Amino acid sequence: MPTHDVIVAGAGHNSLTTAAYAARAGYDVGVVEANEVVGGNTRTQEHTVDGLKQDTCSTAHNLIQASPTLRNDELGLLSEYGLTYLHPDPVVTVPFDDGTSLTMWQDRERTAEEFAKFSEADADAYRQLLDDYAAVAPHYTKARYQPPKEGTVQAELAKAPNGDEWVRRSLESPKEIIERRFDHPKSRAFMAYLAILTVQPIDRVEGGMRAFSLAYGRQQNSWVLPKGGSGQLPRALVDCIEDHGGSIYAGHPVDEVLVDDGRTTGVRSVDGMRFTAEEAVVSTIHVKHLVEMLPDDAVPEAFARGLEDWKTGVTLFAAHFATEEPPRYETEDGPLESVAMGTASSVENLVEITRAFHRGELYLDDPFILSLCPTVADETRRVDGLHSYKLVGKLPYDYEGDESWDEIKADVTERLLDRVRDFAPNLTEDTIVDVDINSPVDLERRNDHSYRGSYHGGDYTPDQYGANRPVRGYANYRGPVEDLYVTGACTWPGGSVSAAPGRNCATVLLEDLGPGIEAGIASE
Repeated sequence: MPTHDVIVAGAGHNSLTTAAYAARAGYDVGVVEANEVVGGNTRTQEHTVDGLKQDTCSTAHNLIQASPTLRNDELGLLSEYGLTYLHPDPVVTVPFDDGTSLTMWQDRERTAEEFAKFSEADADAYRQLLDDYAAVAPHYTKARYQPPKEGTVQAELAKAPNGDEWVRRSLESPKEIIERRFDHPKSRAFMAYLAILTVQPIDRVEGGMRAFSLAYGRQQNSWVLPKGGSGQLPRALVDCIEDHGGSIYAGHPVDEVLVDDGRTTGVRSVDGMRFTAEEAVVSTIHVKHLVEMLPDDAVPEAFARGLEDWKTGVTLFAAHFATEEPPRYETEDGPLESVAMGTASSVENLVEITRAFHRGELYLDDPFILSLCPTVADETRRVDGLHSYKLVGKLPYDYEGDESWDEIKADVTERLLDRVRDFAPNLTEDTIVDVDINSPVDLERRNDHSYRGSYHGGDYTPDQYGANRPVRGYANYRGPVEDLYVTGACTWPGGSVSAAPGRNCATVLLEDLGPGIEAGIASE
């Protein structure tokens, strides 16, 4: 029965981040993970041919670039543990059916020139949008990297130059902002595609910052790739934890959180093994499952009731391919190899895709596509000349149809591929060596935290955002039982690779234990 100061249930990048800060602060940490491979949705595995490393979920690590964890190298991940990031060029391309395209390049002016193909005014609007957001970006980042209180985001935005205007913008929808600033339909479609990458509806109010932050982050940093795959982030975190005396217990799915005399004392895995904690337990288990793993009499009614109507949000479909060549997208200037490609026929198309999703429809005539080929920029990941290619769609876990996902997923993959081939005709059947198809149901089978096929821990509706995430009254990373802490995508500020929930949880944990977050930060 392993005993540690702190037990961490789950080894996604957020819980590993919390564990790393605690280990650096001198606490004996034990991390218990269900999968044999750590990382949660930042894993890199062999999905198709042997040796070809493919990202199970996340590929781009954009948001974490603004994190103090990376920006200040607080855990030594960059300087001590070999984490390296690549900045591909081009960043992302959006081709259109008439043969035109709009591509983001690392050079801001070159990107602006792409807008100028359709509208000189939109090129100026793009430059202005980036300049405007640059002034508020530190304030928005600060809001994300602190435990949320009522109105945290607006309070921080209000401190920026022209703060009242930024508060107003944050309460609008991305669609409203984009349509006000850009005139040409293709400029609008491109900007809307960037704004929808966190899989939130572009016409949802209180999401206005996405119209700025996602374009700005990619223009500043590119479609940031960890060299060697997404799994290099959890690998570096594990090295940090073990280097400071911590232990990783992989292959032990947790099925019970132990509570004794009103305080959390550890976890039990399905094989009956108990991992006990002297000081605290940190959970990155999805909150819908966490409440089931706690004794009924230990869960406050308000916490349980707050989860009854938990909204999953948009769910995803992902197919992993091994290909003999990367997709080459047709543009006015000839075929283009790009790490990332997206489809956006129009703003209206992106709105309708999400509405069809919520109606339970498989919207496949002009679907959302995220097309990713990281081996275009990272040659270290190629095997025998093969490329790693991933095709992502937004499709419902529960859809209106008689056949199961297992019965239709191959046909759905072909429909999505047909859409990609409209722009990359070289991606023929002859170039595909192998494929691993993951419907929303499969995504949940791979990782319980991908609840009902969602990568992002739950929707970002107002009742599940800020001080209401995961449940109102429990947004400060302290769980519903004494000495239980909660992190991961179900907590503020939500999904994507940001390390924000992990660092925020570490801030609260180490404050409660005494030394504070500073004790877990690497010295110069």
